[in-house]
Amino acid sequence: MKILLLGKNGQVGWELQRSLAPLGELIALDRLGQAGLSGDLSDLQALRATIRQVAPDVVVNAAAYTAVDKAESDTEMADRINARASQVIAEEVASLGAWLIHYSTDYVFDGQGDAPWREADQTAPLNYYGLSKLNGENAIIASGCRYLIFRTSWVYAARGNNFAKTMLRLAAERETLNVVSDQIGAPTGADLIADVTALALQKALRQPELAGIYHLVAAGQTSWRQYASYVIDFARAHGENVLVKSVAPVPSTSFPTPARRPLNSRLDTQKIRENFSLNLPEWEVGVTRMLMEVLNK
Repeated sequence: MKILLLGKNGQVGWELQRSLAPLGELIALDRLGQAGLSGDLSDLQALRATIRQVAPDVVVNAAAYTAVDKAESDTEMADRINARASQVIAEEVASLGAWLIHYSTDYVFDGQGDAPWREADQTAPLNYYGLSKLNGENAIIASGCRYLIFRTSWVYAARGNNFAKTMLRLAAERETLNVVSDQIGAPTGADLIADVTALALQKALRQPELAGIYHLVAAGQTSWRQYASYVIDFARAHGENVLVKSVAPVPSTSFPTPARRPLNSRLDTQKIRENFSLNLPEWEVGVTRMLMEVLNK
């Protein structure tokens, strides 16, 4: 089996290089590409030519335009990478009779209420990033290709920057932190997403009827403020330099941004757990592993 991975150096893409490697021949590309192949999703012609040249059995698209606030003004590029490139990939995958693995977001919903979003719930993005990702989903579905779309949220990894690392840095500099408390979700590790991807792909290859959209997040739920407190308490308990004495809850309105954020990022994972016989660990399990790595404990 030949697998083409796009976005190899992103948080999820980096972990996918590990999880997909045992499944077959893996050609992993970043935006710069290699040996005449292009992984630049903004270059639609080169992207199409690359897929035709590689002729993979599976394309895993872990690349995306993720600058949520910038997308409000940079709409053309957000749409090109998140929607039009997805359409190109899906069209080529369909012509090859291959599979497409794609990642989306809870931002396709309006973020209202407190019930976890199910796959079939009405979509209504609050911002242009969410709209561009929804347009990408719809383009994939319309192509007629075989696909697995995984919607996820609050993604983190030990590699690169993340919310936990920011909180650790600020906790060593300040005595008081103000952190948003009215946005609820589940911190989800890129390693978990990559491992589930590999497992789901293997089963879908045997059972094509499993194609579709799935919600993929860690179990449980928390707020950004509770998440910050968990990280800081862990650091303090493991002997790190922690100056902060209080983590104050504040509403999202305290931090105005160009793009509106959903308050409810909960995703219902019953479908993926049942269809693929998966156990999704509580969010604290993955965050603890990440912190152990970041703090070298």
